Amino acid sequence: MSTPAEPFVPADFVVPRELVGDGFRLEPLGPEHNEADYAAWTSSIDHLRATPGFANRSWPDAEMTPDQNRGDLVEHARDFAQRTGFTYTVLNEHGTVIGCVYIYPGRDPEHDARVRSWVRAADAGLDVAVYRAVRDWLAGEWPFRNPAYAARSD
Repeated sequence: MSTPAEPFVPADFVVPRELVGDGFRLEPLGPEHNEADYAAWTSSIDHLRATPGFANRSWPDAEMTPDQNRGDLVEHARDFAQRTGFTYTVLNEHGTVIGCVYIYPGRDPEHDARVRSWVRAADAGLDVAVYRAVRDWLAGEWPFRNPAYAARSD
């Protein structure tokens, strides 16, 4: 990822480490989640490709290996540590990885952040709940004025 000209979030902003919702919890994604993360998305490739915000993207890539996935998770953790992007794993009430939320700089002048989220097909019923909780969390606790986040229909 390239470094933005301006910091993605202000230096004094305390990045949230957790979001607890009804039936799920977010925590920063890291390589320690590799096996469970890989299992979650590889079990749901068609479902993810149909999720708002993921159409016409190169990911999920059915050819990706667990080692390549670990490399991606290391990059996401590095972005988080450097405050250039924030990726959270979505865990269900049993602590099982069921999805991810990505918060990165906007790609156009209209949006100061771009946000995407997914949950595996087996937990598709939580997609709207995760979307709403993250949308409200961004509005209430993050410094963004106009994040781009593909809406869900109820």
